Amino acid sequence: MKRVLLAIFCVGALPGVAEDFESVKWGGFTSLESAVGTWSAAKGEVEIHKDHARSGRQSLRLKGGGKNEVKLALKGAAKEEMMLSFWVERWTRNGPFKFWVEELRGTEWEEIYDGTKEVRVGGFLTKVEVPISRGVKTLRFGSTTPPKSGVILDDLTVDKVKPMVVTLVTTLQPVVPVLIRKKDNSVLLLQVVAEGRSAAKKLTVVKVDLRGTTELAAVEAVRVLTAKGEVFGEGRKVGDEWICKGAAVLEAGKNDFQVSIEVSEKASLDGRVDARVLEVGFDDDPAMTPEVTSPDGSQRIGYGLRLHGDDRSKGFRIPGLATTKKGTLIAVYDVRYRSGGDLPGDIDVGMSRSANGGQTWDAMKIIMDMGDDPKWRYDGVGDPAVLVDQANGRIWVVGTWSHGNRSWHGSGQGLTAEETGQLMMVHSDDDGLTWSKPINVTKQVKKPEWHFLLQGPGAGITMKDGTIVFAAQYQDGDKHADGRKKGTPFSSILYSKDHGETWQVGTGIKSNTTEAQVVELPDGSLMLNCRDNRGGSRTVGVTTDMGKTWTMHPTDRKGLPEPVCMASLLRMGDRLIFSNPNTRGGRHHMTIKVSDDDGMSWPEGQHTLYDSRLLNGYSCLAPIGEDQVGVLYEGRTEIFFLRFSLEELAK
Repeated sequence: MKRVLLAIFCVGALPGVAEDFESVKWGGFTSLESAVGTWSAAKGEVEIHKDHARSGRQSLRLKGGGKNEVKLALKGAAKEEMMLSFWVERWTRNGPFKFWVEELRGTEWEEIYDGTKEVRVGGFLTKVEVPISRGVKTLRFGSTTPPKSGVILDDLTVDKVKPMVVTLVTTLQPVVPVLIRKKDNSVLLLQVVAEGRSAAKKLTVVKVDLRGTTELAAVEAVRVLTAKGEVFGEGRKVGDEWICKGAAVLEAGKNDFQVSIEVSEKASLDGRVDARVLEVGFDDDPAMTPEVTSPDGSQRIGYGLRLHGDDRSKGFRIPGLATTKKGTLIAVYDVRYRSGGDLPGDIDVGMSRSANGGQTWDAMKIIMDMGDDPKWRYDGVGDPAVLVDQANGRIWVVGTWSHGNRSWHGSGQGLTAEETGQLMMVHSDDDGLTWSKPINVTKQVKKPEWHFLLQGPGAGITMKDGTIVFAAQYQDGDKHADGRKKGTPFSSILYSKDHGETWQVGTGIKSNTTEAQVVELPDGSLMLNCRDNRGGSRTVGVTTDMGKTWTMHPTDRKGLPEPVCMASLLRMGDRLIFSNPNTRGGRHHMTIKVSDDDGMSWPEGQHTLYDSRLLNGYSCLAPIGEDQVGVLYEGRTEIFFLRFSLEELAK
């Protein structure tokens, strides 16, 4: 087999791509003319796939179900050694799986690439570069995969093997907070574009300065990372510059590197960090100055409240945040000990306190732990929501207990822990320092015919009349005249008019709605803002009778885009404040929005993007005094905290 160069990155399309499959008709084919040559396959083995691609909207898919192949007759024989390059993804983790590329030498097929162990699942994460022998006219791509799966190729090119030349160096700036406690915070993207494949260049030095950073004394390290997150070079401070040296072999096309900043706990959450790439060096070539040394803007500073490995946990999810009557921030979340997965599992509810607006946090306490017997799936409890009773200062936290497989997919009808998920509550009367034992309120509020009842999650409220309210969700019963499936989810509210002695639940606002948040409007009605599993936009409704009946809001299913995700809603004075991934697909671009008219409009001028990365996307807002807002949100099974001034958010 010939030597194969394999790289795994997640970057933009290659310049000069010969075939991106955008200009051909989508659907199955047996013969297809394209820019690189003629493709041919047996009927039913291959297709141009629509709406999933590395660039554009289309790609080439070898279908699943046994062995499938597609041939590519090149436009003319290779008169010299050429390089085949493409991006590929595997569509399932299930076996059997094989993927290979062959070239036709005379009358014999010779394998030039075996990707069986290298091609990764999803996301076009695998780039293949493999030489083609002189004189070869035909290539063959083959796979063996399970039914309803396959292998997808995109951005394919056949190029001459030319000496490498760096053609462009520039920077891009995602919105990525610099988090206290987190070692790597990639605040700036350095992009190096190269052409040619032989005599590959090496990136050897990157010079950075931090002009515009308000917290220079708190900067502990500057690093340059590769696209895979490996350290290219640790910065050495020389005057006002940080010099990072290393040796990174470039590939033809776009090569991404990240400038990463680490700060100490002395860094103020009201500070900012900015970075510029002054110049880069390659082997013995003259240094190059980036076309853009740093885009406009800087990164805010936040706090990495719960990171991978903290307290021996594999992950943290489901943030809830509230402010006590003394001004203390109470953060709650899932502590997922064995994996980042949902219930059922080894999960407890953790709690952290901050008495200074999130600048520092006390050590985590476990406030809900229902056991750890493997026989019962470790009796996990999670998905917490928190509220503060403004009448007496009591802090309430509610979670769902899964005794065995009694969570979203395993909970059944009935009321006992062996039948269905249990609604558990704890409370604190000393500002979160100590907590009660769990109280089971399932039999008070769950209808026996329902399959499941649980909280928001996130945060609840105290109404002007003293009623305390959590958002809730339930899966209903078996029989539906309109044809709905059993266990259809509905968002609702859970409330108490006697400060938590007894609880009641409302009716469902709309089918197929789940994780919701609630606020009180000036007229005393309640607005429920819900995740809608149909996707696209949030469901929004109003009740004037504590959830007995609902009226859909004028912005229902059109005012707030969502990618199907939990969100947060908070009232501060005359304003409503909302946080979620501001997209209709993919949990990224975490954004805070402000409404000055009780949610009738959310002007774009009052949108604040605070993290642009692809994350798990749940968030929860809470007030900090009268002029700041805190947000607790998810990374990738980590929990982060930021704070903002109302002046900045409302502009």
